[in-house]
This record gives sequence, C-alpha cells and structure tokens, in this order.
Amino acid sequence: MATKQITDDSFHADVIQSDKPVLVDFWAEWCGPCKMIGPSLEEISEELGEQVTIAKINIDENPDAPGRYGVRGIPTMILFKAGAPAATKVGAEPKGRIKAWLEGELA
Repeated sequence: MATKQITDDSFHADVIQSDKPVLVDFWAEWCGPCKMIGPSLEEISEELGEQVTIAKINIDENPDAPGRYGVRGIPTMILFKAGAPAATKVGAEPKGRIKAWLEGELA
C-alpha cells in the first residue's frame, strides 16, 4: 500500500471517518526534511499497511487542516485514532525511529 494523497476536501472522509488509524504527514514541496522522510513513509506504509493508513497532505495547497490541528512546523506527523488526534511527531527522523514511534502508538 502506497501513501495516500489527501486534501482539505477529503480529510473528513479519509481521516476522521477512517475505520483504522491514520498517520497524516503534513508536508510541502519546498521542505527538504519533508522530502527526506517521504521514502521512509512509503516503506512504513508497505510494512504496516494492515494496521494504519499513511496519508500525506500538502499544506500549501490545503491550508485548512494544518490550521485546524495547530501545525506550525513541517514535517509534522499526527496519528489519528477513531477520528481524533492521538499522537504528534514534529521533524524529520530516520525511518526506524518513525516506525518504532508509530508501532508504540498503535500497540
């Protein structure tokens, strides 16, 4: 399963109404660290796709969701469980750290 591209318009259906947890990556085209973690998130999506949906939202094209969830710096990853923010990680980290954090939050 590849990461899912979402928008402000699809956020409610893709994240809030999802029947499984969703990790939302708030990113932008001009953000170097965002581009660094992109491949890691793709791999994590392949590895943990049964347990969690990995979604990406471009903050430049979709300003509503980042504003609603207080995203001030990117990359910011917010894990939503049952439609509510459950955990947040700000900044780029190696794949192993992101995956370990995510697995801990899903456990």
